Amino acid sequence: MSIKVNIAANYLGQGWTALMQLAFIPIYINYLGMEAYGLIGFFAMLQAGLALLDMGMTPTLNREMARYQAGTHTTHSIRVLLRSIEVLSAGFALLIVLMVWLASDWLARHWLRAEQLSFNTVSHAITIMGLFAALRFVEGVYRGAILGLQTHAWLNGASSILATVRALGAVAVLAWVSSSIEAFFVWQAFVSMITVTVFAIRVHSQLPTANGSVYFSLLPLSKVWKFAQGMVLTAFLSLLLTHGDKVLLSRILSLEAFGTYMLAALVSNSLYVLIGPLAQSYSPRFAELVARRDEAALIKAYHRGSQLMAVTVVPAALLLIFESQTLLNLWTNDAVLARNSAPYVALLTLGTAFLGLMNIPYMLQLAYGWSTFAAKVNGVIVLVQIPALIWITTRYGAMGAAWVWVAVTASYIFVVIGIMHKYLLPTEKWAWYWRDNFLPIAAAAATGGLLSIVSPATSNPWLTVVWLIFFGVAMFIAAVWGAPDLRLIAIQRIRYWMSKP
Repeated sequence: MSIKVNIAANYLGQGWTALMQLAFIPIYINYLGMEAYGLIGFFAMLQAGLALLDMGMTPTLNREMARYQAGTHTTHSIRVLLRSIEVLSAGFALLIVLMVWLASDWLARHWLRAEQLSFNTVSHAITIMGLFAALRFVEGVYRGAILGLQTHAWLNGASSILATVRALGAVAVLAWVSSSIEAFFVWQAFVSMITVTVFAIRVHSQLPTANGSVYFSLLPLSKVWKFAQGMVLTAFLSLLLTHGDKVLLSRILSLEAFGTYMLAALVSNSLYVLIGPLAQSYSPRFAELVARRDEAALIKAYHRGSQLMAVTVVPAALLLIFESQTLLNLWTNDAVLARNSAPYVALLTLGTAFLGLMNIPYMLQLAYGWSTFAAKVNGVIVLVQIPALIWITTRYGAMGAAWVWVAVTASYIFVVIGIMHKYLLPTEKWAWYWRDNFLPIAAAAATGGLLSIVSPATSNPWLTVVWLIFFGVAMFIAAVWGAPDLRLIAIQRIRYWMSKP
């Protein structure tokens, strides 16, 4: 399937999934309360931590499935690798359930600072979280396989349907069955069980029948272990980088205040709806081109992907930064919550945008099998970040943690990219900085800065929506015009449309 179709499918599917996640949050908060929503934020942090047990299986399976498509695997070898990873992931899923169950009482009593929810409620909710997290863990492994096979349209269609069932069903459970946090997590776990089943059937039906028996074997795992171990170390260090602030704040802040910070983090993370589909679409394409040793096509795809990432992510990020309080107030209809969350949203969004721009270069590293580079970089940054985070967070709380996030992610752009290009596509570094990023970002930022000065003050929500749409579209057009490759494509399309009778 072409990369254009994959990009379109990923944006439509993941956009709908994100809409289902975001649209119903005010309803969840209304039924559960802000303190219980803090537990949902804690689950997000817990899930990220337990993802370390993945041991690099998901990105490894993604890459190997793409290599299978390029002809470097036989049907038998890829099925043996799949079976081996399935067995490991099932074992780790059981370990997740056991670990969370054993830790639930301690976390409820000594870590989380609940003021309204009872100890038993928090403990039971954490136990159910363990089952939910284990199922999401296995779901991610199959999702990686489907992405590597480049059947993105099917994956996003199925994910959209399941996300709709997950969100609408959660509201129905809270409204008509029980408005408890335990009921919420039970429903989430049930939908994840269905999702794992559907994804597993799809992966196995997509691969041809192997000649010979398919079995668990350490041999195929050992062949990909060098790549996988780099991914494991990268994942561990990335977890410290992206969730270190949340771990500390979950201990320092009340569960309600932590919920407010996690709400801001969720809003800023909505940028991943724009980042993820593009990165996922280019990842198997890069791996295929590297396997074929087609450097000219790889360079072209790399720059086009980088420019697409800039013009897609930056206007949305700037809209969240310039109009964070307006957007939050419009979404939650809670002026106090919007005012409290807006400063965090602006800073966290800036950091997430920096990280988003790094995704295309990171996909290039993985395509070359250079998974250890990101691990080494993250290791150096963690040595600086963690002490700084502990010192700043204990003194300045959530705002200090947000500023640390901005500083860390900025270092990837201004330092790490230069180092990477000494080894991969060394002649393309300045093109990435200037043509792929600076020009479209400068155009979008200048447009956004001018528009923010004349932003109308209105209490009419419909006029506000129209203004925000105009604001975002104007910055997007400016960014496309600032990106040389995309501007040329846009001009060619406009001339073609104008020439049609």
